[in-house]
Amino acid sequence: MKFTETEISGVYIIEPEPKNDHRGYFERIYCLDEFNRKRINFKIAQMNRSLSFRKGTIRGIHMQKSPKSEDKLISCIQGAVFDVVIDLREESKTFGKWIGNTLSFENKKMVFVPKDVAHGTQSLQDNTVVQYPVSEFYSPELATGIRWNDPYFKITWPIQENVIVSDIDASWQLFSPHHEK
Repeated sequence: MKFTETEISGVYIIEPEPKNDHRGYFERIYCLDEFNRKRINFKIAQMNRSLSFRKGTIRGIHMQKSPKSEDKLISCIQGAVFDVVIDLREESKTFGKWIGNTLSFENKKMVFVPKDVAHGTQSLQDNTVVQYPVSEFYSPELATGIRWNDPYFKITWPIQENVIVSDIDASWQLFSPHHEK
């Protein structure tokens, strides 16, 4: 597995290294030893999967507050997504910064998202499936988010028209640098 740290500390692009033969391929998508070697303490508590029927669907931008903040390992197992992370760690040098990457079944890239970094996706194809293990169990009372079109961040989503967003994701508060986590 190849780990590339992004400009946001603790956020990694992870690329499996498939072993190909005449049958297809085999690849590891998670190995505790390899994560530990990179000093990433990621143990899985729950595995989640989402299906977005239509291209342009936005899910997020979500995170779970302390004491149940969670790490996530995002992969797209069908179709493609534009994957966004926002650093909301107030002590971080990149507080308030966002980055986006395309994840797809074809490119096999994954994104490791550490605690207190918010996450969202936009499907780039119909019937896109995202799968992600998390380090904590879901606690609805600690769920929070940032509005997908928050003017503070100016996220450049690839699909701008006919965007599909849930009522909850459309109603998250607007961010300010003193936003309560």
